[in-house]
Amino acid sequence: MLYQSVQQLHHDLQGVIESSDGRVQKVVDASRLRAQGIDSLIYTAVFADTDELRAQARTTIRECALQLGIRPSSIQTLYEAMGRGEASGFTVPAMNFRALAYDSARAAFRAAHRLGVGPMIFEIARSEIGYTLMRPAEYAANILAAAIKEGHEGPVFIQGDHFQVNASKYQADAATEMKALRDVTKEAVDAQFLNIDVDSSTLVDLSRPNAKEQQRPNFEVAADMIRFIRGIQPAGVDVSVGVEIGEVGKKNSTPEELRAFMDGLHETLAGSFKGPSKISVQTGSSHGGVVLPDGTIAKVAIAFETLEEMSRVARQEYGMAGAVQHGASTLPDELFHRFVEVGTAEIHLATNFQSMIYDSPLFPESLRQEVYAYLKEKHADEWKAGQTEAQFLYSARKRGTGPFKRQMWDLPEEIRGALRQELEERFAFLFEQLRVPSTLDLLARYVPA
Repeated sequence: MLYQSVQQLHHDLQGVIESSDGRVQKVVDASRLRAQGIDSLIYTAVFADTDELRAQARTTIRECALQLGIRPSSIQTLYEAMGRGEASGFTVPAMNFRALAYDSARAAFRAAHRLGVGPMIFEIARSEIGYTLMRPAEYAANILAAAIKEGHEGPVFIQGDHFQVNASKYQADAATEMKALRDVTKEAVDAQFLNIDVDSSTLVDLSRPNAKEQQRPNFEVAADMIRFIRGIQPAGVDVSVGVEIGEVGKKNSTPEELRAFMDGLHETLAGSFKGPSKISVQTGSSHGGVVLPDGTIAKVAIAFETLEEMSRVARQEYGMAGAVQHGASTLPDELFHRFVEVGTAEIHLATNFQSMIYDSPLFPESLRQEVYAYLKEKHADEWKAGQTEAQFLYSARKRGTGPFKRQMWDLPEEIRGALRQELEERFAFLFEQLRVPSTLDLLARYVPA
């Protein structure tokens, strides 16, 4: 149900929550909230006609979550423990939900509860915020509403993924591009994204004479963003900040580049600010995978030995959790266990969840074709020379998740429920491969309330 006014929202939730001056004081009936109220709240938080009503619904969700022991948190302290060697033997999954974010997050929480999963991250990239039409406050509301719906308690890690510097815009007007990056970062932190991955690897200049000079634009901008984040983070919280040395899909990273970046970053910060908790590297993957002419995904070779060495250097020499693998969701299933074996701290998973929704036989063919017709009309300029239609549609259909968001949300519950079940099984497989089942004790030990 879509609430039509703030007054209707408050009236409908009488007997479910106690509120004063629009703020939730107590959840009186958690069962009723989970059974019906939260569905209406999140639908209103996403689709209400006015900013005021959307904001009220999002605030109510966040305050209900806090009353139920659901805490937006930073993963910093757990990653510090990993850097000290006190926690190991698993790789943290970081999951991007572009389509059906609420249903996808519900499926992830269900799989996590079934397996006793502790650390897992829900994230959205700066670019995804644009084409999904899902600002940070909306994304956070989706995740927290799903946590409420599925009876979650404890920390929830929400992350800004690839908060990236646009290299061409930076070269044209660095001040304007940096202001835009700071603005979206503050918007995210205000929405309880307490984990931010800064990506200034786009500025690496391989024409320079040595690794440190090549990485200099990268570590100087990263240091600037770390100072900024430390200045806006909530009192008593260290936001977990990730950095990146190799642009995903480009040249593979090396331990030499990692050391050059980190040494330069530490020199620039001069010990005045807490540094990053992890470092993203390029090992042969690409976002969304490499699409073949028939629309299938080509197999890629991941440089696991290099990834292992960079994770070791990150932990032993710089006290970080380890290296981060991007662009992994489309990799063959038989590779996922390898990331744990080589000490990967975190792995980013996105495109395959979107593909599972679009490609499911449960997804209405009429809606799929409507999305594809829209893409061919509105995004024809992205159809590269030599691409088949299948390649173009695979690459472009992420841009249908925003314009067709409501049509997807309005699918009948029997379809969305079946899609949730398919996603839940996928999450369970990934969690098991990444060895995060039975890790709830790590959160109790290392992530303070």
